[in-house]
Amino acid sequence: MTTPEWLQPILDLVGTNEYARAGAIVLVAVIVAKLVDWFLTGALRAWAAMTETDFDDKLIAALHRPIFVSVVVIGAWLALLQLEIRQVYVDKLFLPLLKTIGLFVWSAFALRLAQLLLEVAGRHRRRFALVTDRTLPLFGQVARLVVVAGIFYFLCLSWSIPVTGWLASAGVVGIAVGFAAKDTLANLFAGLFILADAPYKLGDFIVLESGERGEVKHIGLRTTRLLTRDDIEVTVPNAVIANSKIMNESGGPSENERVRLKVGIAYGSDLDHVRDVLLRAAVEQPDILTEPEPRVRIRAFGDSGIDHELLGWIHEPVLRGRVLDDLYRRVYQTLGEAGIEIPFPQRVVHLEETPDSE
Repeated sequence: MTTPEWLQPILDLVGTNEYARAGAIVLVAVIVAKLVDWFLTGALRAWAAMTETDFDDKLIAALHRPIFVSVVVIGAWLALLQLEIRQVYVDKLFLPLLKTIGLFVWSAFALRLAQLLLEVAGRHRRRFALVTDRTLPLFGQVARLVVVAGIFYFLCLSWSIPVTGWLASAGVVGIAVGFAAKDTLANLFAGLFILADAPYKLGDFIVLESGERGEVKHIGLRTTRLLTRDDIEVTVPNAVIANSKIMNESGGPSENERVRLKVGIAYGSDLDHVRDVLLRAAVEQPDILTEPEPRVRIRAFGDSGIDHELLGWIHEPVLRGRVLDDLYRRVYQTLGEAGIEIPFPQRVVHLEETPDSE
């Protein structure tokens, strides 16, 4: 790169001292950077004023530093040309260093741009069906990985590091690491599939195949954390969840959940009256929904009585324990007031005398 002709009059005024000429170029570069930043952002702001979104405003704010630093880096390179420095130092040290500065600045801008694009896509989910609360972390991680890979690649080019050798070495190392950390990688890929497939989301109540039940508090790339009703946090590897059956109590079109209360009624009872009494106990419970309405079903003829089941809907799974406790109490009291017996197992033992008994 040669010194631009428009800088020559300024350099003639400074004189022949190399450090003075270099300092003058750096000063001019800072001034030009300010002017370019002011002109471009001012023109963009005028355009952004005609739009209704804040995306362009945030984009303009993110452009300030890259534009300013890029012009200053070019000025620093022109200033280096004025110094009596051996060309090998310029090519092997100073130029790669300036490229590295510009690379990190624009990489930070790329990360900010990716974040802004994901925010816009998240607000227009009808147009971007793949972008949801569950998949946003996945796309964010992918964007960071792409930017980091780009930084590594261009850093190698800037410092004249052979990329082919690094890639070959990385492949061998990757195979070795893959065998050594296969469980960790299994959890990582399972976490990506969970974020993409979304069998549950934050705040859902799920029941694992092993019996643990709790609210999903965190979905990471390696583990999922549940908070049980005993306020105990359970950390489950994603590979375990991906290979097991999950019951999502908050899934479906709504979070409504049906609770079931089994009760035995003595033989000889008036079944119609029993049904009315059980329904009255459910209706009087404040957390039982009226739509769908509660219902009573006869399930079996048991050994000691007729097995009934009282079914009612609640608004959210977190209420299940409290509602069942209150409902059991109401059913017991209501049946007692109505004179309906709840049977318990009974056995009749017959004693027979044998000829040898005394």
